[in-house]
Amino acid sequence: MNNCVETAPLDDDQLAVRDSKDTGLPQLRFSATAWTSFVAALHGGPVS
Repeated sequence: MNNCVETAPLDDDQLAVRDSKDTGLPQLRFSATAWTSFVAALHGGPVS
């Protein structure tokens, strides 16, 4: 399975995330804090 995502910073302290295999799908938006917490949890860190 190929699980690829692209991220891009936005002007309003948000991050856009999309499926790089199907760029026609809508992007998801997260606050920088939420995305950092999510990535930390993937690596076994605490979720804030």
